[in-house]
Amino acid sequence: MDDMRRFFLLFIMFIAGAGLYAQEFGALNNTKVDGFRPIWFDLGQRSEYGSKYSGAFGTYTMKHRPLAIYSPEVDRTYFVFGGTTAADEKHLLCMISCYDHKTGLVQKPTVVYDKGKVHDPHDNPALLIDPEGYLWVYVAGRANKRVGYRFKSLKPHDISAFEQMGEGTIMAYPQPYYVEGKGHFLFETRYDGVRRLFYQTSPDGFHWSEYHPLANIIDKELGETKSGHYQITGRYGDKMVSAFNRHLDGDCDKRTNIYFIQTTDFGEHWTLVDGTPVDLPITDRNSPCKILDVEHNGQNCYIKDVNFDEDGNPIILYVTSYGHQPGPKHGPREWFTAHWTGKKWDFRFITYSTDNYDSGSIWVDGRTWTVIAPTEPGPEKWGQGGEVESWVSRNHGKTWKKALQYTANSPMNHSYVRRPENCKDPFWCFWADGNTDIFSISRFYFGDSKGNVYRLPYNMDPDQEWAEPERVVFDKTTQF
Repeated sequence: MDDMRRFFLLFIMFIAGAGLYAQEFGALNNTKVDGFRPIWFDLGQRSEYGSKYSGAFGTYTMKHRPLAIYSPEVDRTYFVFGGTTAADEKHLLCMISCYDHKTGLVQKPTVVYDKGKVHDPHDNPALLIDPEGYLWVYVAGRANKRVGYRFKSLKPHDISAFEQMGEGTIMAYPQPYYVEGKGHFLFETRYDGVRRLFYQTSPDGFHWSEYHPLANIIDKELGETKSGHYQITGRYGDKMVSAFNRHLDGDCDKRTNIYFIQTTDFGEHWTLVDGTPVDLPITDRNSPCKILDVEHNGQNCYIKDVNFDEDGNPIILYVTSYGHQPGPKHGPREWFTAHWTGKKWDFRFITYSTDNYDSGSIWVDGRTWTVIAPTEPGPEKWGQGGEVESWVSRNHGKTWKKALQYTANSPMNHSYVRRPENCKDPFWCFWADGNTDIFSISRFYFGDSKGNVYRLPYNMDPDQEWAEPERVVFDKTTQF
């Protein structure tokens, strides 16, 4: 009887524990939150000039993409972000909402996946819209310990409810795309001891291929025993591209160089930018897919965005520095574009900023290219982000000039300016703000192509499904 009693008690404890787990993870799935409350985060790696990165992380990371997509069928821009439950909380909620271009209103956000006790925006979501209008939210995992999940809306163009598609899987930094007639193409990262790049394909978003490795560079002549990479990807029609750096001996604080590969047949074959075939994974530090070498200068390289010119040639936006810690010692932080002209890679300087994690995006309209980013220092000068401004080139990136000041004299730094796919004014760019020195509230913004800025409501009327964004006029807003 004693053994039976012990078994019964253990069984009850197991059931209770499972119930608590269910309450902690996924408890708020498919519920509404009365406002837009981006998550605040601090990595915790501090030095003389503060944290390696901290502050506003609602639109983090640049390696989660796309975060927003304009759908012309319903004239709405759908967007995902990392939210939280309240101003004094860091509990991660993977959220979705939309901006209705007909009415100028935003819809109350839905929790796609409640991350429970996870406080880390590395688990933020990414977005895909299939040809039938179904919304797919790819919720990231972290390392190989916290798995990622895929969710699909129950109805086309409807954010009210989502269902999980399949089991959780290793999926850090998800970058999903839909290729017409072929299906889902997912770039992602695994932490197999180090950060390694992979891709998977699926005809339906449910049945997936194996993990196909992209890169695993180890330079044994330099005494390395580990590899490591980060990638930023993009799609132009059937062409899928990856621009990635390498981590010296697996150390992400020593990320350097840029490598570039592409596929035009859904991952069956891979080539250099000029069509020369390459075999995967890339293992040679001096592979012909290396397009930029700053390693010999002792520089770090932070890739921010990939876009394409009117001929489908890739443009890579990146920042270089001399170390991973914040502050003046490892500057200057220099912004560049790398553009394949059809004959060669053309590298052009844009501007300076003060932190490695100042992050923005590049827009392309014919010969006119625009970078929108927090390149001007904010109130926390050496923290990530700052004041948002735009830089414009009207000659395919050869020369750049400051064009618009989006924010000025802000109380907190603005961070991670993102570009929607197929974007339409006024939801042209979006980001969040937050204090980089201490835990703070974070708020959600979007801007149009003319420099106007709107703030989404932190609190919404519980009885209202839609709300009007607030136009924000910053002091000394200037056009240059």
